[in-house]
Amino acid sequence: MRSPVPAHAPVHGAEDHWRGRRVLVTGAGGFIGAHLVRRLGALGARVHAVGRRVRESTDGETWHVADVADEGAVEKLVTSVRPEVVFHLASEVAGARDPRLVLPMLHSNLTGVVNLLTAVAGAPGTRVVLAGSLEELRPEEGDRAPSSPYAVSKWAADGYARMFHHLWGVQVSNLRIGMVYGPGPQDTRKLVPYAALSLLRGQEPELGSGTRELDWVYVDDVVDAFLAAGETPDAAGRAFDIGTGKGTSIRDTVDLLSRIVGGRIGPRYGALTDRPLDSARIADPAPASEILGWRPTVGLEEGLRRTVEWFAREND
Repeated sequence: MRSPVPAHAPVHGAEDHWRGRRVLVTGAGGFIGAHLVRRLGALGARVHAVGRRVRESTDGETWHVADVADEGAVEKLVTSVRPEVVFHLASEVAGARDPRLVLPMLHSNLTGVVNLLTAVAGAPGTRVVLAGSLEELRPEEGDRAPSSPYAVSKWAADGYARMFHHLWGVQVSNLRIGMVYGPGPQDTRKLVPYAALSLLRGQEPELGSGTRELDWVYVDDVVDAFLAAGETPDAAGRAFDIGTGKGTSIRDTVDLLSRIVGGRIGPRYGALTDRPLDSARIADPAPASEILGWRPTVGLEEGLRRTVEWFAREND
C-alpha cells in the first residue's frame, strides 16, 4: 500500500533533537500512530513500535507485540526498551452511547495508561505524552455528565496522569486532540473517510442533522504537537488542547467534501438520529501555542482536498 503522504519537512532543530533517541510508540498501527512512526523515522529516532500483531517495518522501526492492558507486558517492554520518550496512543475509540462499551474502555484506555505510568515511574527522566481527547470534561464544566464511555475513560486517564506527575515526578503530559482527519488507512466508519468514500463511489452518505460543530485538525499537525510535547520540558504535568479553535458543523464539513469530490450525489441529512449528549467540543489552542510553540498549519479545505485525493488514488 502506498505511503499516505510525504512526511512534513523537519522543523528547525527537530532532527538534531530526535536523532538516535529511543522512542516507544504504543498504538503504532493506528491512524495517528502510523504517521508519528513515519515522522520519527525520518528524524532519525530509534523507534520501538507497539501493536497487537506483528507488522513489517517500513521506516526502520522495531516492532513489539503487546497489549498495554497487560501489566507484566508493559513492565517488560519499558524495561527492555528503556525509552527516553513514550508516545502513548494505544486506545479503544468509539463514540457510541452503549453500556457494553464501559468495561472495554476501562480496560483498554484507563488500565493501559496506569500500567504505563506505573512502569515509567521506576525509570526517572522518561517522558510520556498521552493521546487524550477534546471529549474529556474540563474542570470548568462542573457537574456535567461525560458524554460517552470513551469520554469518561480519557477524562479519568488525565486524572491519573496528573497524580503520577505530582506524587512521583513522572514527566507526563496529555494532548486533548480534536477531530483528526487526513490521508492514510483508517477506520472508514469515521465521518470524513465514510463521507469521502461514499461520495467518490457515487453513494449518498447517510448522516444525522449535521448541526454539531467539531474542531477538525489535520493529522500532520497532530504529529507536530506530539513531537513538540515530547521535546518541551515545560509540557510535563499539563494538558493541552490540540485543535484549531474553530468549530465547523458536520453539515458544512460534508458539503465541502461534496464540492471537492465534485459528483452529482450529495449527503442525506436526517437519515440517522443524533446521539444524546453530543455538543460542540472546540479547542483552546493558546496554551499549546504559548508553551509548546505549536500551531496548526493546514486549513480544513486544503486538508480535506489532500484526504480526498488520497482516497481517490487508493480506490482506483
